[in-house]
Amino acid sequence: MRATFTLGRIAGVRIGVHWSVLFIFGVVAFGLAQGRLPQVYPGHSPVLYWVAGLGAAVVFFASLLAHELAHAVVARHNGVAVDDIVLWLLGGVARLKSEASSPAAELRIAGVGPLVSLLLGGLFLLGTWLLALASAPRLLVEVTAWLAGINLLLAVFNALPAAPLDGGRLLRAFLWWRTGDRLRATAGATAAGRGLGWLVIALGLVMFLRGGGFGGLWLALIGWFLIAAATAEGRQAQLRGVLAGVPVRDAMTRDPLTVPAVLPVADMLADPRYRYRHSAFPVTGADGATAGLVTLDGARQVTVGKRGTVTVGEVMVPLSRTTVAGPDDSLADLLPRMEPGAEHRVLVMDEGGLVGILSLSDVSRTVTWLMNPGRGR
Repeated sequence: MRATFTLGRIAGVRIGVHWSVLFIFGVVAFGLAQGRLPQVYPGHSPVLYWVAGLGAAVVFFASLLAHELAHAVVARHNGVAVDDIVLWLLGGVARLKSEASSPAAELRIAGVGPLVSLLLGGLFLLGTWLLALASAPRLLVEVTAWLAGINLLLAVFNALPAAPLDGGRLLRAFLWWRTGDRLRATAGATAAGRGLGWLVIALGLVMFLRGGGFGGLWLALIGWFLIAAATAEGRQAQLRGVLAGVPVRDAMTRDPLTVPAVLPVADMLADPRYRYRHSAFPVTGADGATAGLVTLDGARQVTVGKRGTVTVGEVMVPLSRTTVAGPDDSLADLLPRMEPGAEHRVLVMDEGGLVGILSLSDVSRTVTWLMNPGRGR
């Protein structure tokens, strides 16, 4: 699941948001402000209902973030680096840079998320009771009660034994422990995820046909997302299985052509070396050290009249925002961090020097060769 935009960083972890979150945020706020709250406690102004609805939606997504941050913290304690956290339609996902080292570590990383949601649900439930005792405004009590219910529901939903949910990770940890085969365990959790997705779609369609209206269609949409996410996870697992034990150096393009940071964009675009075969190039600074990555698309976005004065260094993706790997790093562990697009090329560094560049097409060619070794001979 890729982030549509980034909110920032918490404890060094990049926090991203998928476009589907905006849709859910609107549904939650609208459903409370125009539905549940006026029905339960009529007589208040529309502005007050919207303030309560929007506030509940913000706290709800803060709860989702706490759920995913718990995964990230426990992952780090178990020696697994975290790339980022992405909030999306079904909650969120903490993208890990590598696999857990054992079924026990997988169990701890996956299990903490539902536990945090369960704890938050209990705290909101306690808060509801205390606010009611203190005769607090009824809208506040209702919003707190809704937050308690939604967090408890989130804990139960995420504990379902099907990928990509936390319960799917727990199922994978159990199957991994029983069989000793991580890839086989992932396939089992993925199959369970697709099965759950089809079941949810069927229930949604039955609800819709029986007059459930939007609720039925919404349930079917959730099922479709489950199937899509489980299938993508299954493909990733298969690729990781094929690439197991393969170092980055076996797939990268060695000694790539570089571009000086001080070179004007016009000169780069006019140079035949930069117009054929490749769409992204490493950039070197005045000291010869790698400074970032420039793409042809990024250079072409500079208006024609400014290309003579704007340098490559001004339009490049800086090294701090570029994915960097070592030549001996595992290609399977690097794969989840790679994204499509020229601006997401991986720079391969060894002892501070650039030794190669890696794209998803390089990985694809490697996979093709590994699965059909006879073709490459």
